Amino acid sequence: MTGTFLKFYVQEHRRHHGILLYEWLLERARKLGIHGGTALRSIAGFGRHGVMHEQHFFELAGDMPIEVEFVVSDAEAESLLNLVKQEKIQAFYLKMPVEYGLLDGK
Repeated sequence: MTGTFLKFYVQEHRRHHGILLYEWLLERARKLGIHGGTALRSIAGFGRHGVMHEQHFFELAGDMPIEVEFVVSDAEAESLLNLVKQEKIQAFYLKMPVEYGLLDGK
């Protein structure tokens, strides 16, 4: 099958409607009928402002980049992007064509 790989980059501590933004994205995707999504915590990174964020074992407060990923149909990708735009969420995203499938293990 072909579709879209859609990834959002958000800061770990960012909230939207009172919940963490990455959790909000996953929950809203689920409500749109998207069958899966993943949030991954980075160990280091910097964004457009050039500020380096690094994880150290003693840090408790999270300000690390979070990647929220989906492999979806083109229509599902557009639905999720439109929702994010309607909510006026500022976030960097990556959208690219992808081929995907499920191996049956036989």
